[in-house]
Amino acid sequence: MKRKLILSDGTEFTGIGFGSGNDAVCEVIFNTCMAGYQEILSDPSYTYQAVVMTYPLIGNYGMACDDYETFTPTIGALICREYNDEPSNFRSEETLSSVMKKYGIPGICEIDTRRLTRIIRDKGSQKVIICSETTSREEAVEILRKTDIPHDGVAKVSSKKIWTSNTAVKEKRGNIVLIDCGVKHNIIRSLNRRGCDVTVVPWNTDAKTILSLNPDGVMISNGPGDPADVIETVQTVKELRGKVCVFGICLGNQIIALSYGAKTYKMKFGHHGGNHSVKCLENGKIEITSQNHSYAVDEKSLEGTGLCVTHRNILDGTIEGIADKKNKIFSVQYHPESAPGPEDSGYLFDEFLNLCSKVQEK
Repeated sequence: MKRKLILSDGTEFTGIGFGSGNDAVCEVIFNTCMAGYQEILSDPSYTYQAVVMTYPLIGNYGMACDDYETFTPTIGALICREYNDEPSNFRSEETLSSVMKKYGIPGICEIDTRRLTRIIRDKGSQKVIICSETTSREEAVEILRKTDIPHDGVAKVSSKKIWTSNTAVKEKRGNIVLIDCGVKHNIIRSLNRRGCDVTVVPWNTDAKTILSLNPDGVMISNGPGDPADVIETVQTVKELRGKVCVFGICLGNQIIALSYGAKTYKMKFGHHGGNHSVKCLENGKIEITSQNHSYAVDEKSLEGTGLCVTHRNILDGTIEGIADKKNKIFSVQYHPESAPGPEDSGYLFDEFLNLCSKVQEK
């Protein structure tokens, strides 16, 4: 079935639909990963976003139940050059298209994704509609003009109640409270593998409730959208300062910055992929990282906040990590749990747990 993809600037692509046949208005971005489309599809940070996969072949190894990053995928749409509906992999249990139909996620293939990626790179991310081939360009542009991208992404994907994931490791290293702003399951699995019980709390849980759970440390997860939309989480982190060790990932990094009075800004097209080089300023080492964010911390706004820059992006110089060593708070803009991506940054979980251990010893 033929479908159209039309950008807010009027640029039009005609391709073949897969997944759900729903129309969708999203923000379009591109991801440079060569594998891991299942983890990308199920990453809550892509809520309300249409993801262009720059790698040309998608769907070829199917979908496996162990590889989901959330129970219910909320990505806006998926766009690729070539879609394969006959996967060849011993772990495959369903096709990508069948999963997308189940969750109402539209897809479009057989379009020039190189051209589309260049448009996003040169003009920045913008609104896009995936619609029927009978929809005219004028109609589509008017729909895009009148439709706003919602700002409730974190509230939509966050857990609605407190729940726990206990470690199977005999020698436990403590209890971590994780503020769920759209958490990827591999963050929880990474903590469980290191001997931690994880108590997951909703995004708007207050500091008093979190402290009543007697955490050895608190983590702030990744998540979708503008960090300025989650005022409640920012306030919670502000009230936790100096009372417990805190580690933030991606959106968690931005929330920590805002809680100190710093500012964030929207990037032209963001960082989305598994090949971003980051330099640790403390030891000079370079990490190849997995990233997925459209916002970044404004470096000038850090002056006088008590936060220092710990990591920097090699390609564009943007901030990739901040810390308040006095209050044992640190965060990174990238994903140490990866999924998909390289495993260079897994040590950050160990650094966090070592910090928690030192506090316990005191």
